[in-house]
Amino acid sequence: MRVGSLGSGSNGNGTIVQAGATTLLVDLGFTLKETERRLRRLSLDPSQIAAVFVTHEHADHVHGVAPFARKYDVPVYLSHGTLDACAFGLMPSVNIVSDHDACQVGAFRIEPVTVPHDAREPLQYVLSNEAFRVGILTDLGHITPHVAERYADCDALMLECNHDVGMLTRGPYPYTLKQRVGGLMGHLNNEQAAFLLSKVDRSRLRHLVISHISEQNNLPDIARRVVSGALGDWAGSLLLAEQEAGLGWIDLRSGVGADARTGSAAEDQASQAAGLI
Repeated sequence: MRVGSLGSGSNGNGTIVQAGATTLLVDLGFTLKETERRLRRLSLDPSQIAAVFVTHEHADHVHGVAPFARKYDVPVYLSHGTLDACAFGLMPSVNIVSDHDACQVGAFRIEPVTVPHDAREPLQYVLSNEAFRVGILTDLGHITPHVAERYADCDALMLECNHDVGMLTRGPYPYTLKQRVGGLMGHLNNEQAAFLLSKVDRSRLRHLVISHISEQNNLPDIARRVVSGALGDWAGSLLLAEQEAGLGWIDLRSGVGADARTGSAAEDQASQAAGLI
């Protein structure tokens, strides 16, 4: 299995997870043209996307969903609330998911997870196959016991570190927006992300990706320092999914794999066909 990012932040989000012949996209907040460009950066053709899973209706997560689904005949999975909140129009295949039921798409088992966020019915996702488990966790205002339970035992975790509390407080946002971002239904700050890491079982965790970092209210070095403090002597890789550059492929078998320009190596093909990576 491998995971990468088309980009992460308030201007657009998209996470790619691939196992065997199955490639899934979680969220799609870019225009169709930009999505195609960013997929090429990961050596992917849009026709390879088996499904798009949507977390919630905010534009930085759904802007490109409907155009992409229509052009490439891709099924979309989302909650009832998210569907009701979006003006998607006709799409080739719409599938409703909820926290109560996992689903299977190709090589992946997908577990939706309810999170506290100021959206209609927001979800995040844990994706797994027989060998690996990847958690995607952004856009939530605080850590609930339910979230902590569901995100244990991940091999890789894409974790929101949206803002530094001090930078948000002193920053240029209007007061009401500061209250929203920093509130219980807003976004995780660095300390909240660190709190989750201190509570979950990290015995399998090999790759932690700082995600959805605010360009106005956080700095990568601050987020890394706070998160590292919760990790102690953890020996895994601490990475950053950036807004423009995204993140090149992480191969869960061996660490950071080929970069976003070259994709996977040829010797991976047999394992991909078997669904083991």
